[in-house]
Amino acid sequence: MIEIIGTSNRILEINLTTKIVTEIKITEHDRKLYLGGKGLSLKLLYDRLKPGIDPLGEENVIALEMGVIMGTGATCSGRFAAVTKSPLTGILVSSSCGGPFGMAYKTAGYDGLLIYGKSEQPIYLEIDAEGVAFQDASHLWGKDTEETQSALIKTRTDGALVIGPAGENKVLFANVRSGDRFLGRGGIGAVLGAKNLKAILAHGGAYKIVPQNPIAFKKVHQKAVKQINRNLYTGKLYRYYGTASNFEHCQNGNIVPVENFRYGDHERIQDVSGQTMAEKYRSKPSTCIPCTILCGHKGTLSDGSVHKIPEYESAALLGPNLGIFDTDLIIQWNDLCSQLGLDTISTGGTLGYVMEAGEKGLLQTDLKFGSPDGVAQAIEDIAHRNGFGGETANGTRWLSQKYGGTEFALHVKGKEFPAYDPRGSWGQGLSYAIANRGPCHLSSTTFALEVFLGFMNPYMTRAKAKFVILFEAIYAAVNSLHICIFTSWAFIMEAFVVKFTPKLIMQLAMKFLPDVAKQFLDISIYSRYYQAITGIKMSPGKMIKAGHRIHTLERFMNSKEGIARKDDTLPARFLMEGRLNDPQNHVVPLKKMLDQYYRLRGYDENGVPTMKTLKKYGIDMK
Repeated sequence: MIEIIGTSNRILEINLTTKIVTEIKITEHDRKLYLGGKGLSLKLLYDRLKPGIDPLGEENVIALEMGVIMGTGATCSGRFAAVTKSPLTGILVSSSCGGPFGMAYKTAGYDGLLIYGKSEQPIYLEIDAEGVAFQDASHLWGKDTEETQSALIKTRTDGALVIGPAGENKVLFANVRSGDRFLGRGGIGAVLGAKNLKAILAHGGAYKIVPQNPIAFKKVHQKAVKQINRNLYTGKLYRYYGTASNFEHCQNGNIVPVENFRYGDHERIQDVSGQTMAEKYRSKPSTCIPCTILCGHKGTLSDGSVHKIPEYESAALLGPNLGIFDTDLIIQWNDLCSQLGLDTISTGGTLGYVMEAGEKGLLQTDLKFGSPDGVAQAIEDIAHRNGFGGETANGTRWLSQKYGGTEFALHVKGKEFPAYDPRGSWGQGLSYAIANRGPCHLSSTTFALEVFLGFMNPYMTRAKAKFVILFEAIYAAVNSLHICIFTSWAFIMEAFVVKFTPKLIMQLAMKFLPDVAKQFLDISIYSRYYQAITGIKMSPGKMIKAGHRIHTLERFMNSKEGIARKDDTLPARFLMEGRLNDPQNHVVPLKKMLDQYYRLRGYDENGVPTMKTLKKYGIDMK
C-alpha cells in the first residue's frame, strides 16, 4: 500500500460527452484559502461554472471533494462534500454525505472529482488507482438504489454513489446514495440523472493517508474522542437514541412541525421519539466509518425485518408534519424514499403542502393529515412521475405557483423547510431566510443555542445576527475539512470556558456582550486536526476567516444567479401567522435581523457582497 502524506491534491475532471479524463492539482494557495470539501468545491465551480446555465443541462458541473481529514482515522471523518447547481432552487446546492464512497475514492488516490457534460446512453463510472472506465449502465437503469449498490459493490474496499428512479426521472429533489447515507438536499440526484450517470463506483485500498505530523495528530485525536464521549448529545443522546432524540427538546420548545407547521407540538410526540424507537425496535448502531458518536441506528420490527431508524428530520417531516405518529409507517416511507432516491425532507414538506392545499380546495387529492392512505403510492408516483406525482416531483414552490396557497407553501428559494419551526427560534428564522442553499438547519444551527441549550432567548432579536454569522463561518469550515457537523456539540460545548462558565453568565454574555461571548467558543480541535494532517499552519482565527470566505463566495455566486434581498425571506405562515397552539401568537420579526445581518456581513442593502468584502477575503471579481 502506497502512503500519501497529508493530501494527494489530485482532482479528476471527467467529461461525459467526450469521455475525456484529465487530472489537475490543487495549489497550496487554494488549499489554504478554501481548506477542502465544500470550500474547495465552490472555488473549483467558481472558476468553471457560468451563471445562468440550466441545472439539468450539459453545462452544469458537479464537484465532489473528500476533504483533508478523510482516510486519516480521525473521529467522524468518513464524510465528503458535493456542490452543483440545484434544479430545485436554480442556485448552488451543497451537501455532506457519509457512506463508503468517499473512503474508497480517496484511498484510490484522489481528493476530488469534477463531472461535466452528458452521456448519450446510461453509464456508470468505474474508478481505481489506474484511472477511469466508462461502463454501460443500461442493465442498471430502472433499478432502485439498493439493487444498484448490490450489483456494483463486490469488496469491502469498494464504494459507490448511486441514483434511483427519482434521479433517472429528474425529480427536482432526488438524492444520491452511498451505503445508507445520502447527498440529500436540492436535487443532486436529478443532476446525475440528467447526465445519464447512474452511478460512480470507486475501488479503494491502494493508498494509505498519513498525517504530516503523526504526533500532533494523535494528541488532538485523543482530545477529540474524549470530548465526544463526555458530551450529553454526542456521548449519550445521539449515541443511544439517534438524532430523533431531538423530539423532546423540540416538543418543549414548541418547534416540532405538525400538520405542515400549523402547530409546534402535539400530545403524541413521544410516540415518535428516539427513545421510544430505540426501545420499541431494540436499535443498534449503524454508522459512518470511522465514527465515535454512532448516531445512525438500525432496528428490528415485529415481523423480524431490520430497517434503518429514521433520523429526526425524516421522522418529523414524514411523521408529525403529515399528522402521523405510527413509527412503523414512518420507517416504511423512509425506506421507500431511500430505495427510490428521494430526499425525505422535501418529500415530507411537499406532501404537507399537498394535504393542506387539498383541504382548502385548491387541488384534488385523497391525501389527508392524520391518514396514511395513499402516502406510499404518492411517494412512488413522485419518483416515477406518474400522474399528479409528475407535478409533485417539482416541489412546493412549483405547486404553489400553479395552484395557489403560497402563504403555506413552506420553502425559501424553492427548497422545503427542515423540521424546526422558526417562530419558536427567531435566530433560526434569520438563518433559514439567508442560508445559501435555501432553508438549512446545518447552515447555522442557532436553534441549539436558543431552544436546546437555553443560552439565548428564542423570542428576542438581540445579537442573533452575530451568532448566525459566526456559526455560518464555523460550519462552512467544518464542512470543508471535512468532518461530521455533530462534532461541534462536543468540540465547542465541552471546551473548558463554555463547560465551566455558569449558564447565567453565558446567557448574559451572549445577550449583552456577544463579541466577548463569541471568544468562548473554541474551535481549536478543528484547526489542530487540519494543521497536523496538512502541515499548513492554521489557527482557529484563520479557520473562521476561511469559513467566512467560503460562505461569502457562495453568496456572491448566488447573487450572479439573481439572488438578493427579495429572496431572503420566509413564507407568510412564519411572518404573519402564529402557531395554532401558541397563545402569544409569535411570528418571526425578520426585517430587523436581516438589516443587521447584511451590515455585519459586508453586503449592500440588496444583500450582495460589496467589493470591499470580496477584496477582504481575496475573492476575485468575475
